[in-house]
Amino acid sequence: MAEPEPGGENGEACRSESTAYVIDGGEPLRGTIPVSGAKNAVLKLMAAAVLCEDPCTISNAPRIADVEYILETLRDLGAEACWIGEHTLRIHARDLDWDFIPLEAAKRLRASFVLLGPMLGRRRKVIIPNPGGDRIGRRPVNVHVDALRALGAEIDYKWGYYYARAPRGLRGTQLRLPEASVTGTENVLMSAVLADGRTIITNAAAEPEVDNLIDFLNRMGGQIKRSPDDAHTIIVDGVSHSALHGASIDVIPDRIEAGSFAVAAAITGGEVLLKGARADHLDAFISALRHTGIEVSCEADGLRVGGKPPFREHRINTAIYPGFPTDLQAPFSLALVEADGVSTIKENLYEDRFDYAAALQRMGANIHVFDAHTAAIYGPCELHGSEVEIPDLRAGATLVLAALAAEGTSRISGIEHVARGYEDMVGKLGRAGARITEEHTSCPSPSNN
Repeated sequence: MAEPEPGGENGEACRSESTAYVIDGGEPLRGTIPVSGAKNAVLKLMAAAVLCEDPCTISNAPRIADVEYILETLRDLGAEACWIGEHTLRIHARDLDWDFIPLEAAKRLRASFVLLGPMLGRRRKVIIPNPGGDRIGRRPVNVHVDALRALGAEIDYKWGYYYARAPRGLRGTQLRLPEASVTGTENVLMSAVLADGRTIITNAAAEPEVDNLIDFLNRMGGQIKRSPDDAHTIIVDGVSHSALHGASIDVIPDRIEAGSFAVAAAITGGEVLLKGARADHLDAFISALRHTGIEVSCEADGLRVGGKPPFREHRINTAIYPGFPTDLQAPFSLALVEADGVSTIKENLYEDRFDYAAALQRMGANIHVFDAHTAAIYGPCELHGSEVEIPDLRAGATLVLAALAAEGTSRISGIEHVARGYEDMVGKLGRAGARITEEHTSCPSPSNN
């Protein structure tokens, strides 16, 4: 049976209660916004903790829905996984008595597929569903599957599940990833750390989140390094299971959250200190902000961002790290909406990442999507309040930011997407001066007729 592309999620009917953000726009953001730990790092660190039998501690973990989903999945596998502090996790995978990842976990969270690598390394077998995730185009998992097969895994796909096993263990090899997939690289790392011999991965992802994982695996007793001659080459010398032990790690700051709030400060005509943000993780994005006339300064404890529309037009192309991040093209589009002239966005990594465009048009933006990869924005435009629905995580943050800059009141539904990746968005923005509240509405009872 052919391996399918990962499907979508969140096609549920009305629950007993729905929640929306109600935002009165036009208020400049001012003050300090703390940047939480990175969503795209913490989930992989949690998965890596199952590689050893000792307890592991993960600090600076964000309180978001996706972390709760992974905690639940780890407990289903038999691990002890819980919060031991406001932002500190403890995972103790001493006894893993289950090799099956529930279908519900995959439907809610595509990142659950990253358990394929560590479960193969630790248990030498796992059954895992085809992953779900946000509907942002085709995101095949063949990169993961083919790479793990190269390490000696036997993987079959049937009935919506991947059946993976390595009865004789994994063996080191030299492999080149067909694309610099972040989660593909991470799955290979978490398998190769326990493989017999050396694994050399070329065309590997170079994101800071991958380096956060490498640091954690090395603290656990792994032997992993990037090539000094090529950041996209990673060398893994496999160790025995007995060589791995418990370790502690801090989650790096979330560069996508920092970038989103940087845009919010600028488009509202405010100024915000993004506490904890790391400029060295945001070079391409900061360069784009400065090109448009948005002011960015590096301080000891973060980044200070301010602006006053209209900005200058710009043309951006998303690219693998260290290029312009695909997860920030949607928020950055708002700076271009308020820029004087014609700006373009070329999305080179995913299809269907312009789902937010229709909602921005209803709010007054002059944005035209030519195809799945190209959009043009004609500015400057005056945004006005509207009622819109969030299609996915990053688009959700974009619509919230747009409402902050718009004149009038907006009502934004589908906020469960935002809760997946942004910790306490209402509180953080509210403390910086945003007029934002959550509205809870009960769904009507079904008719008995």
